[in-house]
Amino acid sequence: MRDNRLLRLTTLPLLGLLAALLLPLGPAVTPAAAAAPVRIMPLGDSITGSPGCWRAVLWNRLLDASHTGIDFVGTLPEQGCGVAHDGDNEGHGGELVTNVADQNLLPARLTATQPDIVVMHFGTNDVWSAVSPDRILAAYTHLVAQMRASNPDMRVLVAQLIPMNPATCAACAQRVADLNARIPAWAASTGTSHSPVTVVDQWTGFDTSTDTYDGVHPNAAGDEKIAARWFPALAALLEDGDPGDPGDPGDPGDSACTASFRAVSAWQGGYQAEVTVTNTSAAPVTGWTVTVVPADGARVTQVWNGTLGTAPDGTATVTHAGWNGTLTPGASTSFGLIATRATSASPAATLDCTTAS
Repeated sequence: MRDNRLLRLTTLPLLGLLAALLLPLGPAVTPAAAAAPVRIMPLGDSITGSPGCWRAVLWNRLLDASHTGIDFVGTLPEQGCGVAHDGDNEGHGGELVTNVADQNLLPARLTATQPDIVVMHFGTNDVWSAVSPDRILAAYTHLVAQMRASNPDMRVLVAQLIPMNPATCAACAQRVADLNARIPAWAASTGTSHSPVTVVDQWTGFDTSTDTYDGVHPNAAGDEKIAARWFPALAALLEDGDPGDPGDPGDPGDSACTASFRAVSAWQGGYQAEVTVTNTSAAPVTGWTVTVVPADGARVTQVWNGTLGTAPDGTATVTHAGWNGTLTPGASTSFGLIATRATSASPAATLDCTTAS
């Protein structure tokens, strides 16, 4: 019979030696938690989502540039582009941006996906339906306010739309040009330091005859062009650092409201206009004041739904009327005005909105 005592005596020293060798290593090291990915929502209509294969091109271009900590988000799945990519998106075919704003469809989508960055090409169906640029831009303002209510540090990339030239809409080409011409000024007045709005020119160099299959929707060449325009703007945001979390505080210097101007009618020597005030913060506004500087020497002489004050240089200040001073996040109100003018230039004004402290 084999002597087991010898086996025990030789095994124990070996185990002790192994333990002695392992002890200096110290406690086990737990890997650091990976940083949360930056959540990017592609937002729009069929150009974004049906199938919106520029998203696949953009996704892979970002990965090739080592932007791996990203997550495309949306309540809609990938539509099938034959290329591996993160296909989640918020591109609803046939939607009008004005309907999304009027029906408050965006907040639920934001709640479900919690984006940090929104990439928005939206308004093609509105243009096709002859919706005015004023209404489209007011819808943009409404959606941005809802984005900031979801995340005060939301970064927004907004496209100047690709051209349109469908056989059934001869006026669409000029309508897109008219809207695109207004977008940079709108973005400049809407962006804040904590929540910038960046315009991406998808218009220049895009040819409906070679880059679409029907005068509206991009083909493979168009997808490449669209992705190429989004890429540098989106990469710049990703390289700038974490866009922020929904709970981060906003910049105290940022305006909590915006104001937009719309001419209603004009006549020799005067015009009527409407100014829309929107709460762009994540908290209720309890009072607002809009400074109105009319262009070309015009002067505001009358307002309604507000209280008018006028400086000697013609600058007007309009304060809420009491009943319309409180605005919940994303909510809007408006006031009307009459102005006199000595020229026939188109009605216009520079606006600045502040809220009660």
